[in-house]
Amino acid sequence: MAENCTRKLIVEICNAKNLMPKDGQGTASAYAIVDFDGQRRRTKTKFRDLNPVWDEKLEFLVHDTESMASEILEINLYNDKKTGKRSTFLGKVKLAGSVFVKAGDENLVYYPLEKRSVFSQIKGEIGIKLYYVDEEAPPAPAEAAAEQKAETAEEKPPENPKPEEDKKEEKVEEKKQEEEKPKEEAPKEEEKANPPPAKSSNPQDAATAVTPATAPHPAEVENPPPAHKEEPPTKVAKAKAETGSKSTELVINELELRSLSVDHGRIAYDLVDRMPFLYVRVVKAKLANKEPVCPRHAKLVIGTRSIKTKSQIDKDWDQVFAFDKEGLNSSSLEVSVWTEEAKKEEDKEGAPSTLVENCCGTVSFDLQEVPKRVPPDSPLAPQWYSLESEKSPGNDVMVAVWVGTQADEAFQEAWQSDSGGLIPETRAKVYLSPKLWYLRLTVIQTQELGSGSEAKLRSPELYVKAQLGAQLFKTSRTQVGSAWNEDLVFVAAEPFEPFLVVTVEDVSNGQSVGQTKIHVPSMERRTDDKMEVKSRWFNLVSGENKPYAGRIHVRACLEGGYHVLDEAAHVTSDVRASAKQLAKAPIGLLEVGIRGANNLLPVKTKDGTRGTTDAYVVAKYGPKWVRTRTILDRFSPCWNEQYTWDVYDPCTVLTIGVFDNGRYKRDEAEKMGRDVRIGKIRIRLSTLDTNRVYLNSYKLTVLLPSGAKKMGEIEIAVRFSCSSWLSLIQGYGTPMLPRMHYIRPLGPAQQDILRHTAMRVVTARLARSEPPLGQEVVQFMLDTDTHVWSMRRSKANWFRVVGCLSHAATLERWLDGIRTWAQPSTTVLVHLLLVAVVLCPHLLLPTVFMYAFLILALRFRYRQRVPHNVDPRLSYVDAIGPDELDEEFDGLPTTRSSDTIRIRYDRLRALAGRAQTLLGDVAAQGERLEALFNWRDPRATGIFVVFCLFASLLFYVVPFKVFVLGSGFYYIRHPRFRGDMPSVLVNFFRRLPSLSDQIM
Repeated sequence: MAENCTRKLIVEICNAKNLMPKDGQGTASAYAIVDFDGQRRRTKTKFRDLNPVWDEKLEFLVHDTESMASEILEINLYNDKKTGKRSTFLGKVKLAGSVFVKAGDENLVYYPLEKRSVFSQIKGEIGIKLYYVDEEAPPAPAEAAAEQKAETAEEKPPENPKPEEDKKEEKVEEKKQEEEKPKEEAPKEEEKANPPPAKSSNPQDAATAVTPATAPHPAEVENPPPAHKEEPPTKVAKAKAETGSKSTELVINELELRSLSVDHGRIAYDLVDRMPFLYVRVVKAKLANKEPVCPRHAKLVIGTRSIKTKSQIDKDWDQVFAFDKEGLNSSSLEVSVWTEEAKKEEDKEGAPSTLVENCCGTVSFDLQEVPKRVPPDSPLAPQWYSLESEKSPGNDVMVAVWVGTQADEAFQEAWQSDSGGLIPETRAKVYLSPKLWYLRLTVIQTQELGSGSEAKLRSPELYVKAQLGAQLFKTSRTQVGSAWNEDLVFVAAEPFEPFLVVTVEDVSNGQSVGQTKIHVPSMERRTDDKMEVKSRWFNLVSGENKPYAGRIHVRACLEGGYHVLDEAAHVTSDVRASAKQLAKAPIGLLEVGIRGANNLLPVKTKDGTRGTTDAYVVAKYGPKWVRTRTILDRFSPCWNEQYTWDVYDPCTVLTIGVFDNGRYKRDEAEKMGRDVRIGKIRIRLSTLDTNRVYLNSYKLTVLLPSGAKKMGEIEIAVRFSCSSWLSLIQGYGTPMLPRMHYIRPLGPAQQDILRHTAMRVVTARLARSEPPLGQEVVQFMLDTDTHVWSMRRSKANWFRVVGCLSHAATLERWLDGIRTWAQPSTTVLVHLLLVAVVLCPHLLLPTVFMYAFLILALRFRYRQRVPHNVDPRLSYVDAIGPDELDEEFDGLPTTRSSDTIRIRYDRLRALAGRAQTLLGDVAAQGERLEALFNWRDPRATGIFVVFCLFASLLFYVVPFKVFVLGSGFYYIRHPRFRGDMPSVLVNFFRRLPSLSDQIM
């Protein structure tokens, strides 16, 4: 931002709802205190109101616009007691600076009030509008005049000093405001710096502001003065203000801002190994003979490896080359400068000119004496070196040579020896998924469609079709004059498509009655259901000959309260709402070190003689995608790159995939190849211990049409850092998705359609990046084929269900062992336990929970210490036939022969027959129970009625404890008193009728 512009943050405290009564009379007198960047403002007190309405605007000066996103705005609500005691806490809200929007984009957002501690009794929500305004300040006076004026103000004593009464009133007011502040915030206020003195035209005010000893603490003001009345501070005051605000930020918000204020470019590479690189920076050359002017370039030679810079004419090269030190086969570096001259042969006229290169000199460097540089050391300054040459002496070249690591600032833009140089498709890149919104179009009704009696007589059926880009949705059919009141939901990505096209079509002839276009970027945006979107009428146009074909009544808005799901539900990595105003501060930081891979299998052939692999890694978490550089022609590549992500929810998944780069080479038609997948791993953050480094090797397995294939291993280091353990625990009690998903939920079928639409939008946008992230890469990372039928996945899910039910089967076997007295000692103990439970029933639940506590505590030491990964055995990839795999990789529609399709259909029918029988058996059991109560079998129901009569009379006489004790003893009686045939109750239930005999 320009120096003559000032930024001000406007916090509009609108209202609060459903506050907790804290005055002992069922009400509360609430007021709000807002803190931002060492500044404090206070609203008025609304007496005896649990739903107060303030509608007050509070202004704050933003000292550093660049670090505004890392600031924290804190709003505290208190109950004003007016009795001399400190105010009662009603709740707080903390908002990161990243949610601030520019003036004009603000919305009223209701934030739930948070607790100050676990034992706080807080409820309700507060409605706030947040936005910032950039204002042009008047030009500052000359620095000399400002200094002279300041000196004059310091030397001149105040003419009209304040009366002592005014000073006393100020002290009383400050003391009262300090008492209103909670005790836990007292240390915070002591460490806050004094506000910067503002320059005033009055020398008396200037002297008061300059003297730090007499500067008062920041006071809580109810109505701050307007921004345009304040004069700009002097440069000295502005510097003090910036220093004071930064120091205050470090003291107050050290824990909250850890993940936000971290500089990702300077994070230490502590999760990966330092790789030594030889850096050579060639800046420019100075030649003694400047005539003739011709292109020149520099050449670098290290052993058998040579590389040259771009040819320039009277321009600097300023290129950096990074050589992998382990791949060097020489101990010296030669830098030479060459000129290029075009010469024609004298004997032949019209012959093409030939390019002749002339060496202007060479300088050599001993690599053993090259200095080492490790950030944060300053960059090495290039120096002039004389070029040794017998033909053209007096030439110089400016070069800098040093040994660094991959953490060097020059590494990202340097020519890299292990990734093919300056090829864009092989370099490390960071991609961002487009910001997605749900666009809701509510079609209400149409009017004035057509004209004349003929249209009224036919009364055709109509439907409305809406199209946004490649998305097309239709409403149901209805008669002319009827209303639809249907919602059509689209996925919109920023930057938005320009128009949403709405068309009314006739069902009978399929022709368009009329259409209109709605401008998408100007649509109203809402964050919750409390904001009512206004409906609008749009004129329909039916070609150039008919500019007016009626009008349509619709309601359109961009839903910011939802999270647009663009991943499979079981591997989601981000659950934040689309609206910026609903963003929350991160709870932790995820650091991933991609170290290297081992024993990768060859994926393609090089020169038609040997296999090779050009591997790179893609990691995705949230909207951020990272791609490492491509290591060419190595089966054990070492990337040693480290990346970071902010974590907003602990129950999310990090996805890492390994691919072979086939895009950096083009075929004869100048078309890029396709990247080949090598393997993928997933790490769930909730399974990681905080602030601990996990360094493990994971096996890479890829599923091919020929079967599962082990492609090698990848070595990954992961660390999940969390500054607040309490915030992490509270995250387990909050809903997974934003509030709108539960207030106005989308149907399962609609949600599934929108998810796959969002996947296609993300894939298309990333494929248009430069360099592109391939469509096959994005689809593999997002698991876009999870909805496709697969025999393998069906078997895997079946065995997962069996695994869950196996615990019930184990319990049944244990009870059967008790009944049959397989272990008499255990059965005797169960008898004693049954007697204890019957005689002391109040000890049942404490005993159960204590037993569960002891079991879980003992299992803690045997927990798995390695993060879980994709399990080939659980995925059922080792016991599947080739035909089933071929069916899984077959697209829609199928391209296989009719015989193959017939075999697959017969197999599917056999499986469906088993499922059909299972469903019929389950339904029969429920129908037998219903038949017992609806007299379908009169004799069976009559027996049950007589049994109920005698049972009721029996339980009037026999105590319930005696019944439980007798039933338990009868169930676990000795086998000597047990028969081999089923019991009477089982036989009676099995004889009850079902509806199976009525099925055709």
